[in-house]
Amino acid sequence: MGGKPCIRGMRVTVGMIVEALAAGRTIDQLLADFPYLEEQDIREALAFAARLAQGHEVPLAS
Repeated sequence: MGGKPCIRGMRVTVGMIVEALAAGRTIDQLLADFPYLEEQDIREALAFAARLAQGHEVPLAS
C-alpha cells in the first residue's frame, strides 16, 4: 500500500478508515463494507490518526 499505515497488515489503510468516517460513514457501515475488520481496528485507526495530528511520534510494527 505504498508505505501507508495499514490495519493489521491488511490492504485497508488508516487513511481509508478516517476518510470514510469524516465523510459520514458509521462504524457499523464500515464493518459491513469490510467484514474482516473488527470495531477495535477502526478505533485503533482513529487513535493512530489522533496521535499523528497531535504531533506525537508513532512507532510502527515491523
